[in-house]
Amino acid sequence: MFHHKTAQFEQPITIIHPGEYLATTDDIIIATVLGSCVSVALRDPQTRIGGLNHFMLAGDFDERAGFVSANAKYGMYAMELLINDLMKLGCRKDRLRAKVFGGGSVLHLGHERGNTVPRSNIEFAFDYLKTEGIPVDRQDVGGMTARKILFFVKDGKVLLKRITGTLIKAVDMEEKEYLTRIKRTQESAGNIVLF
Repeated sequence: MFHHKTAQFEQPITIIHPGEYLATTDDIIIATVLGSCVSVALRDPQTRIGGLNHFMLAGDFDERAGFVSANAKYGMYAMELLINDLMKLGCRKDRLRAKVFGGGSVLHLGHERGNTVPRSNIEFAFDYLKTEGIPVDRQDVGGMTARKILFFVKDGKVLLKRITGTLIKAVDMEEKEYLTRIKRTQESAGNIVLF
């Protein structure tokens, strides 16, 4: 995570990267850049507490890889971490509202089990939120472009900018490097025993 302040906004900005998440009570902006990754912004409108995650692979309870490491690179774990931290800060799960972003086809990774990575991420996010009974107020997913989002925690608004042209190469490079690190982690993790 990277924290900074700009003259453009009153609130300080915290930037999260793939595999990270942040839940906070502070009046800040949480920013991230998404290609094939997906981010879910969650907020309790009554307490005005919120957070954002950034995951690259969907993951589910049937996939052992989702439990290899304690970070938010997998959607299942990213959602659980974010919701648990929000509840620790005073949110009630039955009041949470969601906004979902990302899942652009910018990596050209081909098919993975019949679905592309972006499609799997998008489907996972909406399936998870539906299962947990968390309504989705806004969404901007799919397509061929990357996105930069700014989530204003206290008022819940999100500013979104589509990234095209030469800037998309930087997003593509960051996601490819992150995917390589994920694969290396999986290979070195060995067998996992689930109880």
